[in-house]
Amino acid sequence: MATDRFGRTIDYLRISIIDHCNFRCVYCMPMRGLSFVPSHELLTAGELENVVRAAVRVGFKKFRLTGGEPTLRADLVEIVHRIRQISGVTDLAMTTNGVLLPGLAGPLCDAGLTRINIHIDSLHPERLKRVRRFGTLESIWAGLEAAEGAGLRPIKLNAVVVRDYNHEDVVDLARLTLDRDWHVRFIELMPLGGGECARLSLTQYVPNPESRTRIEDILGPLDELTDHLPSDESRNYRLRGAQGVVGFISPVSEPYCDSCNRMRLTSDGKLHLCLLNDDEIDLKPALRNGGGDTLEDLLLKAVALKPTGHRLDEGISTQRRSMFQIGG
Repeated sequence: MATDRFGRTIDYLRISIIDHCNFRCVYCMPMRGLSFVPSHELLTAGELENVVRAAVRVGFKKFRLTGGEPTLRADLVEIVHRIRQISGVTDLAMTTNGVLLPGLAGPLCDAGLTRINIHIDSLHPERLKRVRRFGTLESIWAGLEAAEGAGLRPIKLNAVVVRDYNHEDVVDLARLTLDRDWHVRFIELMPLGGGECARLSLTQYVPNPESRTRIEDILGPLDELTDHLPSDESRNYRLRGAQGVVGFISPVSEPYCDSCNRMRLTSDGKLHLCLLNDDEIDLKPALRNGGGDTLEDLLLKAVALKPTGHRLDEGISTQRRSMFQIGG
């Protein structure tokens, strides 16, 4: 096991495989002033496999592919296949906006993808477009149905709640769980990158207790589920008589840093030690140049240096990377 200095077992690696995206969500990616990692600086499928093999050797078991938008990688199915063949990988999931899943869900499932999370911030077409800027409800829904049809379960839907954009839509999203065994999770805005998205998180932030109250006022009580792992970032509930789960991910109003089990790998090969801090360790020299510290050494160093938690209450957050450059 990889255990940090605060006694937390770090066994979950979130891997950003690309920083490009085909959406421009208001909370994640500005319309202008963007720069992306050159293609030759992205970790290759073979390099990603090597990182996962090293991570498994030091105790990591759970992996998630993120972006940007991971389905934009032409070799995504190969990446999934390579990782899933590694002994010791117990779970391989992916987070996506879903629009390319009609052509990819089946091949990804066949390659060994275990589960999938799809971002859908509203069921109202115009409000969704305002949040996402590109993409349509119809295209996201088609991807969602393709994922379910391919057997990627449980389906988890992620919604970032933004005041005056989609904060009232939490009720309709939660209502989906009444008749479907989906997990609908509401995520608080986080100030990352110091740009317009970070500024939005300060002015349009909606605490999850407010969203929960809005849901309960319309749909009735949410009963807390107690069978979750301590490291689960979502606090989960069920509407009475519902098939699915309503979850709240609340890094600002109810931080869960003391049970965090996550490390992040950026698309250009940096271990990002905490989502809301700038600390990073570069794996690329070990991957491409040889010599020096091994991947295992660097992973264990990253675990040892992992911060105790974020410092949002002190006004300190990630400045050098925005959400699309980390992968959430």
